[in-house]
Amino acid sequence: MSLDRHFVTAVERSAITSRYPRTVGRNARLGSHGSGGDAEIVILRTDTGKAGWGLVAGALPAEDQVVGRSVLDLIDPATGVRDQAVAGLDFALHDLVGQIEDQPVYAILGARGQRTISCYDGAIYFADLDPDDDPRGVPAVLADCAADDAAGYRAFKLKIGRGNRWMARAAGDARDIEVTRAVREAYPDHRILVDANDGYDCDGFIAYLQAVAEVGLYWVEEPFLDDAADLARLRAHLTETGSATLIAEGESNPELDTLLKITANGDIDVLLMDVVSFGLTSWRAVMPKVAELGAYASPHAWGLPLKTLYAAQLAAGLGRVDTVEGVPGQTLGADTSAYQWRDGELTVPDRPGFGIPLDELTGR
Repeated sequence: MSLDRHFVTAVERSAITSRYPRTVGRNARLGSHGSGGDAEIVILRTDTGKAGWGLVAGALPAEDQVVGRSVLDLIDPATGVRDQAVAGLDFALHDLVGQIEDQPVYAILGARGQRTISCYDGAIYFADLDPDDDPRGVPAVLADCAADDAAGYRAFKLKIGRGNRWMARAAGDARDIEVTRAVREAYPDHRILVDANDGYDCDGFIAYLQAVAEVGLYWVEEPFLDDAADLARLRAHLTETGSATLIAEGESNPELDTLLKITANGDIDVLLMDVVSFGLTSWRAVMPKVAELGAYASPHAWGLPLKTLYAAQLAAGLGRVDTVEGVPGQTLGADTSAYQWRDGELTVPDRPGFGIPLDELTGR
C-alpha cells in the first residue's frame, strides 16, 4: 500500500529517559552534564494501524496541521519532510515511512554508506576537576577511558579547554596537554580526537598542537570561535607540519553558508551539525554538497544515546561519514538491542524504520 493511502489519525507526545553509566562533568564552557535526563518524543499513528516515533526535532506543529493528512503529503521518501511547519516530526515521519514500506531508514536514505561504522567515545570530560573540594586529577580521566574501553570503545574524544573557564589559562592549557599525552600513553593504538568547545584562541590552540604533536590526533573539533581567517591559519599550520589531523566544525549555532564556504577553501574537513536539531531532512539536502567539496560529515550526537543510533542510520544511508559520536548509556523504554556493538564499531539493523521498538507501542 502506497504512502498516500495511510492517513495520520493521532499525534501523541511522550518522553524517553536516558541514563549514562556515570556522571559526566564539565567542558570548556558548561558545568556538569549530569547522569542522563528526559527527552520529548512524538508518536504518529495512522488509520491503517501503523505507527512511527522519534525525538522531537524542533517545534511541533498543531495537531490539526497533521491529523487527516496522508503520510505522502507530509514526507517525500526521496528528500524528507515536505514543509518546515512539520519539521519537528522529521524523525517520527522517517520511522513511519520505514514501518509502512518495511524498510530501514538507511535504505530509504539511499544506502550509500556502510551498515557498520566506527563509533568514538564522546564522554571523556573534565573528570580531573571534580569534586571541587578534592579534585581527582588526571587519573580520573584515565579511569573514565578505562571504563569506556571495557565497554568496547576504541576511540576517545577528549574535552579540552580547561583554561577557558575552570583554571588559569596557563595551568589549564598545561593540564590539557598532560591529559592528552596520558591518554595516548595508556592507549597507544586507540584513535584520539579532541574537542575544545571554542575554548581556545588560534595562537593558544596552535601552541597546544605543537605540544601534543607526537599524539597523532585524528581530529580537532571547535578549537575556537568560528573564524575563516583563524581556520585558514590552523590549516596552514597542519599542512606545514605534515599533520593528517582533520578540522571538524559546525556543531554550535551553525551558519551553513559560511561553513560551506570555509569548507570549499579547504579549511574544514568534517561538518558536525547536530543530527536532531539540524535534522535528517536538512542533512539529506546538504550531503551532496558536502561530497562535492570532498568533505565528510559526523553529525553531533552528544546528549542522548538514541542520537548515536540516528547518526549511524544517517551514515549508512547517506555515506560520507567516517565515524559517529558515541554516547555511552541506556535509553529506557525503548529496545535498542538490534544495533550491534563490538570493538568500537556500531552496526545498524536491517529492520523497518529506525529499528527501535518503543515499549508503549509494543505493550512491553
